[in-house]
Amino acid sequence: MTVTRRAAVLGSPIDHSLSPVLHRAAYAELGLDTWSYDRFDVDEAALPAFVEGLDPSWAGLSLTMPLKRAIIPLLDEISGTAASVEAVNTVVFTEDGRRTGDNTDIPGMVAALRERAVDEVESAAILGAGATASSALAALAQICTGPVTAYVRSAVRADEMRGWGERLGVEVRTADWADAAQGLRAPLVIATTPAGTTDALADAVPESPGTLFDVLYEPWPTVLAARWSAAGAPVVGGLDLLVHQAVLQVERMTGLDAPLAVMRAAGEDALPARVG
Repeated sequence: MTVTRRAAVLGSPIDHSLSPVLHRAAYAELGLDTWSYDRFDVDEAALPAFVEGLDPSWAGLSLTMPLKRAIIPLLDEISGTAASVEAVNTVVFTEDGRRTGDNTDIPGMVAALRERAVDEVESAAILGAGATASSALAALAQICTGPVTAYVRSAVRADEMRGWGERLGVEVRTADWADAAQGLRAPLVIATTPAGTTDALADAVPESPGTLFDVLYEPWPTVLAARWSAAGAPVVGGLDLLVHQAVLQVERMTGLDAPLAVMRAAGEDALPARVG
């Protein structure tokens, strides 16, 4: 088989990435037999040389940490969505050789929530203030009609979240991480923290919670997500986000409708046995 079109995910570390599984499943379902999708361990220092070395067979790139901002100076243009959070996770190479950047994390979050019938909420809480939190705020700008409270560990992070809120047109209130249990009462809670960070909050899950969006997908379920599910409430997981943002990447790179169900099944099969 001769490969005629190439794509890949870049980041460091990258071995854990499920993107090749998802994209390859899409290519197989769509009959794109001459397309390939790989992973490359590339850090910020190596990124410019890698991009400059790509030939016309390349259709696009997926970017993960720490490259979502580092890629921006290497592009010819970026979408308004990507500019709103200064983060690009998708690069498409056009026929005339231009490099265009986009962010599918934000619409991916919105799509994952809408799949669980979360189209609009009056308020929300964000646990954490890292890179994913700004994307969460951008998603909430589309579905949240009231304030968003961000639970953070430092005054610096609090300032950053309020700054993102001003930029995105979201009313952001900040609170200390020590009070994060109070945030679990919000109609929508988005947990953006690393594995294990929210475990201690599980005992504070209300009797009738709203919706939890936990951006982790491994290990899964998190302690918080398991307790939330046990309360009979909706839980959106990191795999939901990963699949929805990958669907959008496939569509941008190939110009074809991506097979959501096939990609989700491939992702589930690639992960360890999941409970719940």
